[in-house]
Amino acid sequence: MFGTYKPQDVTILLKDISGLVEPLGTAEREKLIQSGRHYSEMLPIEYEPSEKYLQAYFDALNRYAKITAAAVKTVAEKIFADKGRNVALVSLARAGTPIGILIKHYLERNFPCTVAHYTISIIRGIGIDKNAVKFILSRHSPREIQFVDGWTGKGAIQRELANAMKNFPNVSAGLAVLSDPAGVAEKFGTREDFLIASSLLNSTVSGLLSRTFLRSDIIGAEDFHGAAFYSELADKDLTYQFINAIEKNFDVPALIDDFKPRNGLEDVKKIAADFSIDDVNLIKPSIGEATRVLLRRLPWKILVHSLHDEEHLGHLYQLAKEKGAPLELYPLKNYKACGLIRRLADN
Repeated sequence: MFGTYKPQDVTILLKDISGLVEPLGTAEREKLIQSGRHYSEMLPIEYEPSEKYLQAYFDALNRYAKITAAAVKTVAEKIFADKGRNVALVSLARAGTPIGILIKHYLERNFPCTVAHYTISIIRGIGIDKNAVKFILSRHSPREIQFVDGWTGKGAIQRELANAMKNFPNVSAGLAVLSDPAGVAEKFGTREDFLIASSLLNSTVSGLLSRTFLRSDIIGAEDFHGAAFYSELADKDLTYQFINAIEKNFDVPALIDDFKPRNGLEDVKKIAADFSIDDVNLIKPSIGEATRVLLRRLPWKILVHSLHDEEHLGHLYQLAKEKGAPLELYPLKNYKACGLIRRLADN
């Protein structure tokens, strides 16, 4: 175990690569990614939020704690109805991990069960950590496994998961998330694109762990995928502050979602056509993904459903201003925001 998660909350199936990889700046990483290098072979320099941005985080956490708790409750009850008391939650690192802990805590407080919870790596374009899946299957029945993440953007991780589970045919590839605006998750709290406050920060709300890493000179054939521990950020760790803030609201009613299933890729295809974008990986729909574009990538522009929606998008307005990224009004259907990454070949 490494990071700041409590060992009783999650078993971290990741290799500790702290100090083995030199983090790169955003511009350098973006240049390498767009020239063909895979993002999982690098680690970013962690974004240090400004005081104004941190205030936006705390405001969002306070504003959306109740709907987040309701979404946890809703999806947890769907999981228990399907998987029963021997469920093994498998959260997708790193955004899925605090969500998995919240679901575990809710289940254990409200049902007669002790829930196993693991966190493992899945990487777009490469797949899931097979060594980690085999480790879990050595301890649990395939029927008991439930994959967990925070939200869906385009649905790329759900598709990656479905493809990966072809190698494990008895394991359901169905994903459980709090927010499913892409309309692709098997279990969800809501299909509304709402702000999950943990999406606003990186390692400081994720046990001080980096995003997951895979490079053959550091990760061997028998190793789990890797992650670094940012122990130097210990005094800024908000992981359990986030978890506790949501849990205080577990007494809220479950959500009744009357949105009909719809495929978020239709939004993505229209955006690609309207902005002449030939690589859909440069399009990041949903509030959470747009936030990540501003935190981790080189933004070209941020599309928003409104320029005056402080309630849902106030943090995006603030971060876009800090990053010098223009906001553009756009008729989004499934989403409230979408980040567009700058194509460096256009510079």
